[in-house]
Amino acid sequence: MSGAGAPNAAAAIDGSGLNVVIVAGTWHEEITDGLIAGAQRTLEASGATWSLVRVPGSFELPVVSKTALESGADAVVALGVIIRGGTPHFEYVSAAATDGLTRVALDTGKPVGFGVLTLDDEAQGIDRAGLPGSKEDKGEEAAHAALATAITLRELRG
Repeated sequence: MSGAGAPNAAAAIDGSGLNVVIVAGTWHEEITDGLIAGAQRTLEASGATWSLVRVPGSFELPVVSKTALESGADAVVALGVIIRGGTPHFEYVSAAATDGLTRVALDTGKPVGFGVLTLDDEAQGIDRAGLPGSKEDKGEEAAHAALATAITLRELRG
């Protein structure tokens, strides 16, 4: 399983004073809703304030994430689901979302928790969505990464 060796995302983290925006696509609703729920649980447990913004799909995640960060958010949790099909569309959207979100983090100097699932089939997404019976919770992991990175950046900047 891809999660082997992952840090403990369930470890308590103090997100007090942080404002985080979850930006989530609308494709593959069951999986995406699971990812959102995992991110929300993590942010609430940390004490961070958060809001949710929905976008049409993973391709739109970078521009909305950038706007959220430029508008004052301390971090973004970007959540999306891209399932491989029979055309190269999967590769283009996956690359655009990944490269775009990386650029957003570097351009703004603020963290983007990466929770975009790139999957061969829906079953892989169910396994990673933090749903009952799932093996992993990538929404929780992405939120934890965003919080931990925001805290590290705050400490480095004094």
